[in-house]
Amino acid sequence: MTLTIRDLAVSFGGVAALAGVSFDVHPGTITSVIGPNGAGKTTAFNAITGYLAPTRGRIEYDGGPLTGLRPSAVAARGIVRTFQRTSVFPALTVADNVMTGLHLRGAAGFLDVVLGRRRLAAEESRLSRDADGIIDFVGLGHRRAERASELPYGEQRLVELAVALGARPRLLLLDEPGAGMTTAEKATVTDLICRIRDQRTTVLLVEHDMRMVMSISDTVIVLNHGRVIAEGTPATIQTHPDVIRAYLGSVDGRV
Repeated sequence: MTLTIRDLAVSFGGVAALAGVSFDVHPGTITSVIGPNGAGKTTAFNAITGYLAPTRGRIEYDGGPLTGLRPSAVAARGIVRTFQRTSVFPALTVADNVMTGLHLRGAAGFLDVVLGRRRLAAEESRLSRDADGIIDFVGLGHRRAERASELPYGEQRLVELAVALGARPRLLLLDEPGAGMTTAEKATVTDLICRIRDQRTTVLLVEHDMRMVMSISDTVIVLNHGRVIAEGTPATIQTHPDVIRAYLGSVDGRV
């Protein structure tokens, strides 16, 4: 279940946001995409998940094409993403937020809902148990009955992750999960991402916090001006001269 990106290009009004990007994301790994602001990181995420149509290139997952699919069709392939800004339902409880993700894989049909059939009741009970398990997994068991709007920002980001996990992703794309968090909150999220990987979910991460990236990544891909300028282990990337130039403007330092 490898994600394969080949010669991916995206342009806006003649300006290239991505200019021939190629890389692979292998099963059971944490792969991070880093780069200065405007390097094309989120654009790559949007193209992979169907929110942007590439100008050219090929995107495949598990041997099948993703290029040209709508976001819902991409999600149906087991590819789920989060966004830079928190996207939860503020008026719903933590449990009900997670249930929205779980319903993406529910089996009850329209008539079951309308007629209130026994199958629907059984499924709701099963999904509720699953929601409780996910909420405990992300560390919000004590918050399950509270509205999302009442939670601190860091815990709202955990709710967003729980909703994504409710869709049972095979590949989870995380767009700056540590943005706006305190040091302690980032440590919690870092641990959670590792535990998600340990549950056999592949993770593709965009993140500006280099401490987080270098501590958990199996592979780091560096973008600059819409192109891949380096790819390798964290140790390799930290001393790569092109990466140091992109971030610091010289080679007299480390990422």
